[in-house]
Amino acid sequence: MAEKHYKIGEFAALVGLSTYTLRYYEEQGLIKPQRDAAGLRYYTLEDVKWVGFILHLKGKGMRITELQNYVELRAQGNPTIEARKALLQQVKARAEAEVAELQANLVIMGRKIDWYDGKLDQSIDQLESFETYLQRFES
Repeated sequence: MAEKHYKIGEFAALVGLSTYTLRYYEEQGLIKPQRDAAGLRYYTLEDVKWVGFILHLKGKGMRITELQNYVELRAQGNPTIEARKALLQQVKARAEAEVAELQANLVIMGRKIDWYDGKLDQSIDQLESFETYLQRFES
C-alpha cells in the first residue's frame, strides 16, 4: 500500500498550522517536504510526527535558532546524540526556571487577593500596607 501524501493545505489542517507557518518552517530549515514529479510539496505521516515534535519543543520554550541547531544535529545522526541531549537539557532548565518564576508570581498574586479579601472583610487593618502584610510570610 502506498504511503499517504498530503498537499500543503491538507497537511496544514492536519497539524493545526497555517500554510504560511509551514512555509516559514521550511525556509528556516525545520521541515523539508518532499516534492512530486510536478515539483509540488507533499507531506507524509512521518512529517506529521516531526511537526508535532517541533511544536512540542517550541511549546517548551525552544527558540528558533535552537530548533535549527537541533534539526541540523538530528540530520547528522547518532554521533550527535550527546549534543542533542545537552541542547534539550538547556531548554528544560530554562523552562523549569520560567515555571519557578511563574509559581512565585502566582504566590504573590494569591497573597494580594487574600490581602484584598482581608481589607474587604476587615480582618486586616485598613492602614496595613501590602508590604507589611507580606512580611508575615517571610521566614
